[in-house]
Amino acid sequence: MKTLLHVDMDAFFASVELLDHPEWTGRPLIVGAGPHERGVVSTCSYEARRFGVHSAMPSRTAYQLCPQAIFVYPRMERYEEISRKAFEVFEHYSPFVEGVSIDEAFLDITGSVHLFAGARELGEALREEIHRVCGITCSVGIAPNRLLAKIGSEQHKPNGLTMMPFDAEEIAAFLRDKPVSVLWGVGKATVEALKPYGIVTCGDIQRLSQAPGGAAMLSASLVDYAFGRCDDTVYWQEGDEKSVSREHTFGTDESDRETVRAKLLELVDEVGVSFREKKRWATVARIKLRDSAFNTITRQKQFDSPACDDFAFRKAALELFDNEHIDEVRLVGFGVSGIVDSPDASFQPLLFEDPSSSLREKRERLSAAMDSLRSRGYRLS
Repeated sequence: MKTLLHVDMDAFFASVELLDHPEWTGRPLIVGAGPHERGVVSTCSYEARRFGVHSAMPSRTAYQLCPQAIFVYPRMERYEEISRKAFEVFEHYSPFVEGVSIDEAFLDITGSVHLFAGARELGEALREEIHRVCGITCSVGIAPNRLLAKIGSEQHKPNGLTMMPFDAEEIAAFLRDKPVSVLWGVGKATVEALKPYGIVTCGDIQRLSQAPGGAAMLSASLVDYAFGRCDDTVYWQEGDEKSVSREHTFGTDESDRETVRAKLLELVDEVGVSFREKKRWATVARIKLRDSAFNTITRQKQFDSPACDDFAFRKAALELFDNEHIDEVRLVGFGVSGIVDSPDASFQPLLFEDPSSSLREKRERLSAAMDSLRSRGYRLS
């Protein structure tokens, strides 16, 4: 049996701002667009959440709920800096690290537990090192699979650690009284759809699945999740320094292609912003798609010439995506690799000036201008 650890940085963007501005401690803090601008909340402190503020909320609405809050624009370069430090810490505890986002990761610590007094001691050591190195806190869940590790990290936020049960009967008992919304694939619509059948908790699913004919009413994956059965693989990538990527896991398996497409473009923009922090170009684009059964496919293509602008990234991502057809998407990701330090690297030199280089430079300047707008909390289509 494997031992997985899920780590989630607590209110990450807001925590970094409080790290740099300790005088704001204890006050509601909102990171995103200004209170009177068209834009959204990226994240907020726990003090602001008590007023009903949450991520993706229009900043104007957040201001109405909490006018006394401090509003600050996102500083992605600073957040990326702290994130890099955090991921370096993660690698002190396992070589198998799957970055889910800038502030969240799964670790396979099966082979590392013996280096500590136990899994809990490893988790506590990781949390302490994160606080010492990064100056902020994180929450950790340790479990035999991904679902339980994720649920565990949310049990005692902020700054908590939860050891989940490993025995099948104890797992089922732990989940029995939990609302079905804790399970992957169960969003607000599914919660409402299950209520007429008397299904409110995971225990309701467990009981119905064991009743005569009950299992036929439920999907196999939902039953598995209600009993805490799930994928136990950490999808790590070797040589993370050689690529830049972002992924998103949907709260419920997504069947609408336009929704997946829109999220893919958001990830493309995030990769672009991060990639352009340094003067470099990529030669390969790739997408990653995972379906409801956790089957994962990756597709990649080479750019016509080394690229770092949004236009080239988006074009490549959409070409790859439009060639794939998955009924229900659980995860979507985008990344670039084959990093070079010149737009002319690894391609055949020309005898005369390439007219496309002027267009490339214009696109790169426009992408940099859009990065500036994004850093102020504006959402660009």
